[in-house]
Amino acid sequence: IGVGKTTLARMLGEQFDTDLLLEVFEENPFLSKFYASRAQYAFQTQMFFLLSRYRQQQQVPALLAQDALLSDYMFAKDRLFAELNLQGDEWEIYQQIHGALAQQVAVPDFVIYLQADTETLMARINQRDRPYERNMDPAYITDLREAYDRFFQNYQDTPVITIDTNDINFVTSPADYQSIVARVRST
Repeated sequence: IGVGKTTLARMLGEQFDTDLLLEVFEENPFLSKFYASRAQYAFQTQMFFLLSRYRQQQQVPALLAQDALLSDYMFAKDRLFAELNLQGDEWEIYQQIHGALAQQVAVPDFVIYLQADTETLMARINQRDRPYERNMDPAYITDLREAYDRFFQNYQDTPVITIDTNDINFVTSPADYQSIVARVRST
């Protein structure tokens, strides 16, 4: 959250003149309630995201038939959030549904993994000032960041370009952005 996934996807989409598949988080009617009471709204929030992402992923074959495709998320990331937020029977149900759906989702050709420390992420979250993120718990961001790190330490399905965004600004620095473009081209 706040690392720059959507911004970078949009910039690269324009650079490479490709279609975009962007996560539709605004449609989740439980998201603001989740941030107010994570335990109470975790299951509803997670299931809405899982099914929404799955429906989006069903568009991928048709989009790829026309052109390359960039996305600001990968389907596998949904499970990272679920592992942090669900427990007991809710976690068991989620795993069963995710497992069935994941078998029908295409694996990306490569992944760009943007990293940042918690302080940087919190500053970016505060800067964009989404109402439901105003009271974001830094501990949750740390847990999520660490979950992503663990996931990508073991991820071997496709090549991964890891970019530490703590000390770069690909939005305002053309040199920083061009270094990312060069890495994408080489991949």
